[in-house]
Amino acid sequence: MNDPNTIDRREFFNWGIRGIGATAFASLLSRDNSARASSLGPGVFPNFEPRAKRAIHISLVGGMSHIDSYDHKPGLDKAHGKPLGSSEKPDIFFGKVGLLRKSDFQFKPRGQSGLWLSDMFPHIAEMADEMTVIRSMTTDSANHTPALFFANSGFEFNGFPSVGSWVSYGLGSDTESLPAFVVLSDGRGGANGGASNWSSGFLPSQHQGVELRSGNTPVRDLFPAIEQPKGSDAAARAFLQKLNARHAARRGADAMLSSRMRSYELAARMQLSVPEVSDINGEPEYIRRQYGMGESRTEDAGRRCLLARRLLERGVRFVQVYSGGPIGGSPRVSWDAHENVQDNHSTEAGRIDKPIAGLLRDLKQRGMLDDTLVLFTTEFGRTPFAQSNANQVGPGRDHNKYGFSCWIAGGGVKSGYSYGQTDEIGWKTVENPVHWHDFHATVLHLMGIDHKKLTFYHNGIERRLTNVHGHVVSDIFA
Repeated sequence: MNDPNTIDRREFFNWGIRGIGATAFASLLSRDNSARASSLGPGVFPNFEPRAKRAIHISLVGGMSHIDSYDHKPGLDKAHGKPLGSSEKPDIFFGKVGLLRKSDFQFKPRGQSGLWLSDMFPHIAEMADEMTVIRSMTTDSANHTPALFFANSGFEFNGFPSVGSWVSYGLGSDTESLPAFVVLSDGRGGANGGASNWSSGFLPSQHQGVELRSGNTPVRDLFPAIEQPKGSDAAARAFLQKLNARHAARRGADAMLSSRMRSYELAARMQLSVPEVSDINGEPEYIRRQYGMGESRTEDAGRRCLLARRLLERGVRFVQVYSGGPIGGSPRVSWDAHENVQDNHSTEAGRIDKPIAGLLRDLKQRGMLDDTLVLFTTEFGRTPFAQSNANQVGPGRDHNKYGFSCWIAGGGVKSGYSYGQTDEIGWKTVENPVHWHDFHATVLHLMGIDHKKLTFYHNGIERRLTNVHGHVVSDIFA
């Protein structure tokens, strides 16, 4: 019996001469396969059936206080005003260990799950039944820039590929007209460390995060600074492509040249796709209001969260949305609450609470949340004691690398669930610690990738996102 999945020679030629439709289909199929192959590393494919096809990463810059947001600590309420009582000298950023300080925000159980969340994020709290809160995160650095690098790349130093770049390298793109990895920075400025946070490092450059800005020019230098005669830009690009191809044929394959050629090709397609995806005027008014657009406090974050959803719909694999600009300066434009947690966190949470809740609702309404990972992270937490003299209860908190909280929603994780614990005052993780290497391994696994197999040979080492560490936190899987 003939295999139904094959055709013989006569059938093939008969099919091929049926006209331009068949030829066009073959061309499209070939282009799709070659584009996918060019975006993958050698031998890098999904290792198993993914739970999530895409991800959006909301990255808080400056260090959100877990004990004021997602980690309810009645023991800290009782210990308010007392000394830490530890013989161990805390290794903290400014070294000022004041008295213990209770949360400035009220906690209560939320949704059907009864997940304890504070009123810092009243809108996100309404979506508690969609979330898994990890309350046992740990990291290696309590210094902002290295800690943010660690959260993004698994290393404290720049020059290493970010999570989004590894996802792009491992899975490629579902679209030819947009990058696989897009970054949406806070409208008040870029995060500390800048583009190093979304660098492709030693991976091919097409896996670098592409930053989309607000305004009429979302991508810098996408269009010529001076208006060109019609067709001249395309002609110049075609000529350059011909020269590059001739050079490659003469000198042999060159990964950097091939990567640059693909970048030029993508840039040409983005001249059409970026203006379309960034134009949100066609979105229904009720959707825009759901994201907090039209309100001065939430306009910037709302626009970026809505844009993130539009990018995911069009095949972008990984979108990163930042909350917080550069560290330092006055007033602060980040989550770095050294002076006053209540004032700082109320302001910063007020900017993103409604937009993020709107994003979760919108993804759920569209049936996208089931296969979209929503990641909500901060580079570290805050201390349960005040940043003040030993006999004072000041209003601020220092950096805390020993225990903090992040959450994940959608993409095959449990709903209304918490994992891990810090001690009774929220100082250190005591149950089911989750390091960034574990978090990254888990994200890759949810997207169908074995973190131990996603590697790239660089300077004599088979590099990977999780270095030589990391275990998958399968207990949070639905």
